[in-house]
This record gives sequence, C-alpha cells and structure tokens, in this order.
Amino acid sequence: MQDEIDTAAAKTLVDQAYEFGASFFGTTGGEALLRKDLFDVIGYARKVGMNTSIITDGRLLDDKAYEAIVKNEVKVSISIDGGEATNNAVRGNGAYAASVKAIERLSRDKLLNCLVYTLANVDESVTNVNEKDFVDVMDLAERFGARWVIFHGMIPYGNDEPNRKACPSAAQYEWAWNRLYDIRLQYKGKPEVNVYYPSFARVAKQRGIADWDNWFNHFFLGRCFFGKFMSIAENGDAIPCSYNDAYRFGNIKTQSLQRIWNGLQNSEFFAKVRDKANLKGKCGVCEYKDICGGCRTTALHFTGDILGSDPQCAYIPRALREK
Repeated sequence: MQDEIDTAAAKTLVDQAYEFGASFFGTTGGEALLRKDLFDVIGYARKVGMNTSIITDGRLLDDKAYEAIVKNEVKVSISIDGGEATNNAVRGNGAYAASVKAIERLSRDKLLNCLVYTLANVDESVTNVNEKDFVDVMDLAERFGARWVIFHGMIPYGNDEPNRKACPSAAQYEWAWNRLYDIRLQYKGKPEVNVYYPSFARVAKQRGIADWDNWFNHFFLGRCFFGKFMSIAENGDAIPCSYNDAYRFGNIKTQSLQRIWNGLQNSEFFAKVRDKANLKGKCGVCEYKDICGGCRTTALHFTGDILGSDPQCAYIPRALREK
C-alpha cells in the first residue's frame, strides 16, 4: 500500500514492542505474505529475541517464502473456512488446495500453529455455518496436529450492505456456538476449539464448561478487548481492536508505542467503552454482561452506537424475559 510503514519504521516498531515487553511479533492481514519485506522484518524480530507468527491462507506460500519461514522458525496459522467446495466459494478457486498444501508442509516441519475459520454467509445459498464444514476443518487439524481451530465470528469492517450480509444471523450464531461446544467435547482437546467472539463465553457458562475460571481467563480468545488492546495498522496507526479501524489514536511514525499506549489508557472515550456499566439495550441489562458484553465493533456497525447491543446475539436476558 502507498502509505504503509517502510522497513525501517517496521523494525523500529519491533524494537519498541520488545522494549514494551512483548514476546511475540505477529503479522496478520488481510494477507501477511503480500508484504514484500515481511521476512526482513521477521528476521529482525528474531534477532532482537522475539518469537514470530503469521496468518496466511497459503496461496502466496511459495518455496522462497517457505524457506524463510523455516529459517526463522515462524509459527504459522492457516485461514481455511470449510471443506473444499465451501472454502473455494469463500476464497476463490484453488484456495482449498493451497491451504491444505501449506498445512501439510508446516506440519512436517512442526511450524503449524492453528487453523483459523471465519463464520460467514457467502450468499443466500452458501454458508459455512454448518456441521460438515466445521468437522472437515477439525479433521484436518487433527490429522496434521494443529494446536487449535479458532472459529471467528464475522465482525464487519463497516456498515455497508455487503459487509452486513456476510454476517451470520443471531440464530445461526446460537446454533454454531452450541454445536462447537459439543464438537469441542468430541475431539477432547486434539485439537482444541477456541472461539473468537464474546457470546461464546455465555454459551460455555450455560453449558457448564469445566474449570471455568482457568478457561475464561487463560484460554478463551473471544473476550472483547476494545480499548484494552492495540494493534498497529499497515500505515502505522494504532487501532483498538484488530477488527475496528474506525477509531485511530496515534501513529508510530510520530509517537512512541509507549506514548500511544498511555494515551489509550488515559482516554475518557475508551474508559467509557471499557466500563460495561455503560452498555445499552439488552447487553446493558444482561446477567452475562461481565463475561460477554457483546462485540463493540459489531454493535457500532449495525446500530451506529459503540455502546449499543450486539445484534448478532440471540439471547434474551432474564431481566427482559421477566417483565
């Protein structure tokens, strides 16, 4: 991209992240392998003393890139959104074969980390919110020794109609979270199921997941970290969530990572969003809001209010049922 940070700025970011206390330098996307200097930056991070990771769908994983991954011991997660027909419908023809080839190679060299599956409706007739596609990807992960399969909710990047149409309905999510809970028990941790969406915590609590505190605090990826977290976008802007670039609060080209972080912590706006007492609608009265609270980015793009209810949750709080 024209305004993306250059190699020198990326290496400065590595230095600041290391000084900040980060042990991992992760590159996501979009597609991480589109960045031409990716392995210059990753090599520098390894030299500094950080572990590194990337997420890719495998289509750009040529021999040169693969050699660099092996050389730098990069942990790689592969995006794959269902079985062959479904994944190709989501990502284009040939995507599934490329992903499986990458999974096989990475597994052989013990560099495969996770498989990443995003729930989505491709169109009115094609969706990957179904048991067959869930199980196809779980079986791939089991066969090749992936640590987890991470199921992402579809978090829209904007409020335009195509973005919103790709999102599963609240009823689809309710079915999916409960079915994934069952699948998690069937596979007995090999691989483990992790879910990147807040409302899965409510389902897990309702279903009586074992060792709740440890699971929620040390394993579950789906807690909403809006305003408690920052990621750096391709142009150097800090964003408060990997899926929310509507709010930007500093740029590493002009400010240090520490200064940007301090600004986030001292922001009245972000403090207001972090405080679940400020949530509105059914999220605001839900008895599970302390462990869920909905996705703030989804609420923003569907309702126009960052503090509004998450419309991708089907649950009706007790306070509203008892009226």
